[in-house]
Amino acid sequence: MAPERNILAIGGSEFRTEPLNPLLDDYLLGLTGKHRPRVCFVPTAGGDDAASVRLFYDLFARRSDATWLPLFNRGRVAPRDLLLEQDLIYVGGGNTANMLAIWRLHGVDTTLREAWDRGIVLAGWSAGAICWFESGVTDSFGPDLGPLDAMLGFLPGSFCPHYDAEERRRPTYERLVAEGRLPGGWAADDGAAVHFAGDRVEAAVSSRPAARAYRIEAKDGRATETALETRFLGRSRS
Repeated sequence: MAPERNILAIGGSEFRTEPLNPLLDDYLLGLTGKHRPRVCFVPTAGGDDAASVRLFYDLFARRSDATWLPLFNRGRVAPRDLLLEQDLIYVGGGNTANMLAIWRLHGVDTTLREAWDRGIVLAGWSAGAICWFESGVTDSFGPDLGPLDAMLGFLPGSFCPHYDAEERRRPTYERLVAEGRLPGGWAADDGAAVHFAGDRVEAAVSSRPAARAYRIEAKDGRATETALETRFLGRSRS
């Protein structure tokens, strides 16, 4: 049997904004099925930001064999060898277009496809969520949001992160889908994520009680928004 292929697309992660809220990270580590999984952080979109790398180790080194992939100062690191020995590859946020260009120069794009086919869990927030789809809405080219195509295309359709956190994200994404400039797809609030098993939605989960994920489709020249049943991973207040 072929290994199960899992991707967790996170709208915006508590990894950076809520380091004391580990609910999505706990869910993600659980997808590996390992007591102490091997986890690699890929911070390319943020320019290999040192603060993000330190925070990753603070949060993950206690419960995983944590490492990270540097691409701006590679040294002796062989990206393919490092990535394919992981149980989980976790991609950070930042500039999606720059990240994809750098990945393609170093062959990371093809290695990630190989990792996915081998059953290594893939995940990320913001740029690290958009990249798995065919296209998405991005601010990679300046303050104005716009469509970005020619992404990795592991998953069909498009994705929009920060759906509730940035005022222009929701209307811009819905307009682009309605106009046919982006295919229909999924959106997630900060603190919400869509879990794909293969290219099928397995679940929508959240680390915040009010955070939601959505299906966005074009119909009769308009965008329709359908809220997915989103499971809060914490304890609901009675």
